[in-house]
Amino acid sequence: MHFKTVTNARNSIPAVMAAILLGGLATPTAAAPAPAPVTHKKAVANLAADSYDAICRRNPRHHVLKQYYRGPGVYTLRCGTASWGWKHIKARHGWNAAMDKKISAAFWSGQPNGRGGYSTYTATCPSKEKFRTIVGTPAGRNDLLTAYTVNTKALAAPC
Repeated sequence: MHFKTVTNARNSIPAVMAAILLGGLATPTAAAPAPAPVTHKKAVANLAADSYDAICRRNPRHHVLKQYYRGPGVYTLRCGTASWGWKHIKARHGWNAAMDKKISAAFWSGQPNGRGGYSTYTATCPSKEKFRTIVGTPAGRNDLLTAYTVNTKALAAPC
């Protein structure tokens, strides 16, 4: 790739600063193929999954990755194993920013689901369970065992 240096006596300080901020004082004369666009959400989700993966490779299964809150209660997401925690959720249900938000919403405002966790429901009548968390692991009572989108229709109380 050949570069043409921007040299012009009439360049003002703002123009020079803009050139620096937009890629330096050298501009390419031949355009390189642009990489595939990556959305901010996808980049953040991949970064979180990659970061958690790296953290869990360096730490034992009991290592706390994240905390979720419900009033004064604190629920923890630990690295875990293939059968519980973050490793389980990533392998069986997928991990991304949307999953993290669903877990947070279930803890924060969901209804107790009888499995030691909380679930979110549709706003229809009768309501249908959308997302479920289950709490309680070998590492602790308030640890996230699993979390997933509910695909089957749970029986709901009549309206």
